[in-house]
Amino acid sequence: MSTAPTRRAKRLCVTGGGTGGHTYPALTTVTTVRELAAAHGLDVDVLWVGTAHGLEARVSAEHGIPFRAITTGKVRRRPNLRELATNVADAFRVPFGILQAIATVARHRPDVVLSTGGYVAVPVGVAARLLRRPLVMHEQITTLGLANRVLARMATRVALTHESSVGHLPASARDKAVVTGNPIRAEILQGVALRALRRFGFQNGTPLVYVTGGAQGSRQINTLVEAVLPDLLRRTQVLHQCGPAWADQLQQAREALPEALRRRYLPVPYVGTELPDVLAAADVVVSRSGAGTIAELTAVGKASVLIPLIPTGGDEQRGNARHLVAAGAARALLEPSPTPAQLFGELVALLDDSRLRQSTAANARALGRVDAAEALARVILSLM
Repeated sequence: MSTAPTRRAKRLCVTGGGTGGHTYPALTTVTTVRELAAAHGLDVDVLWVGTAHGLEARVSAEHGIPFRAITTGKVRRRPNLRELATNVADAFRVPFGILQAIATVARHRPDVVLSTGGYVAVPVGVAARLLRRPLVMHEQITTLGLANRVLARMATRVALTHESSVGHLPASARDKAVVTGNPIRAEILQGVALRALRRFGFQNGTPLVYVTGGAQGSRQINTLVEAVLPDLLRRTQVLHQCGPAWADQLQQAREALPEALRRRYLPVPYVGTELPDVLAAADVVVSRSGAGTIAELTAVGKASVLIPLIPTGGDEQRGNARHLVAAGAARALLEPSPTPAQLFGELVALLDDSRLRQSTAANARALGRVDAAEALARVILSLM
């Protein structure tokens, strides 16, 4: 009696999280690694190592990925007096987290460790180095996050989103660098514009501006958009993902508009699974400039007005925005306190000039890497 051959299994340890910018590229890469490995008759056993209260704990559970929590600390680079005490406390947590990471990695015996950044990645990266496990480090932003500046020297391969990031690496790490792009969810590329227009009651043929400040909304973006609504709506229609806390206020602003303009504006607390359709329908996007957002906007090729979150740890959002602006792939408000008039001016430039809008979108698409997840997965599989 013949038996089916046993599929060989490889092991991958993934670490990174705290924010969606670190967590979702890791998730997309894990999925792609498994798909590519299966095509070659391999199974991949994955263990995700992160913090108990980080986004990564929830995301790994939702996708059935085994998870191990470790203790670690965060270094705040510009601490105030209250944060200074937290910095000291966290400094004592780091060695304990490294010991936990060493025990976890030793038990799992991964063929490769993938780090996508965040302070939880440092103990696991140190453990990989001490236990001589190949470490693939991925950086999402144009510069280098603090954790990845530490890990770059330990990594076997340094995967980068942007070619321009090579110059930010320590000299000893540059020959290990490979530009893969930033992995995005495959469904982002599968949106249907008409489906979004019908869902939200917008007209086909009138330009659509999609405004988003992230899942919780952005006070700065919401306030700027509210201030320019009447003038803006004479040129376009606006879908405004404003966050739950702002939904009532912006609904009241909608009700105060003249009826002809009211139909052109819709504030919604959250945009979820319909996001691919929304991006397909949008002519211009107003948003922050986090790494994940930039990866999606360039992958689908959208003209955008970027309003970076300032300050962030290494001012990375302004760095991302400047990178796109220099390539003619976006417009941006780079000052800490932009005015409604400045936002309106940038939007009008794109809305009133279809050729500029189209060239900006084309330049954005030229920067996009729709194959980023596969490129990063192949780097990982090459070390297995």
